[in-house]
Formats: sequence, C-alpha cells, structure tokens
Amino acid sequence: MQSIKNATDEILSRLKDINAIKKNIQQISKYLRPSHQEEKYLTGVEVSRLLHISRRTLQQYRDDSMLPFVKIQGKILYKESDILNLLDNNYKGK
Repeated sequence: MQSIKNATDEILSRLKDINAIKKNIQQISKYLRPSHQEEKYLTGVEVSRLLHISRRTLQQYRDDSMLPFVKIQGKILYKESDILNLLDNNYKGK
C-alpha cells in the first residue's frame, strides 16, 4: 500500500512540474513576435514606445505613407527594419 501511495505522490509531483513548465512556456510565448526571414515585426504599442510618439501620431505616419505596415485581420504590424530606416532617413547630423 505504501508503494502505491509513493508512486501516486511521485506522479502528482511530476504533473505539478509539467503544469509549471507549461505555464512558463505560455508566459514566454506572449512575448514572441511573428517573424519572416528573421525579420522582427512590432505592434503599434511597441513602435509608439520605441519612437516616443502617440498612437495617433503613428496612425498619421501610416496615413502619410511615412511608415509601411502590414495589416492582418485588423492587426497592424511594422517591420523593425522599416522603423530603423525611418530613423536613419530622418537623422540630422551636426
């Protein structure tokens, strides 16, 4: 009887470990971005924070065709390389 209880306790312990690992994977996967050919795609919130601009200004950049974007089922994404190009093209040196 004791060996059955020990085996049951061991199985329950391993299930808890598996559930903890599963939760960690789910939390990590929230931060993964879709990528294409190693290109990173950023959300509007990320781009707004990166450029220190409002979401409305970001929308104006889209409207004025200053910043290319991809729209998939209502979700708007921006290539990280396009953001860097925008910054490089508008850099004013001394």
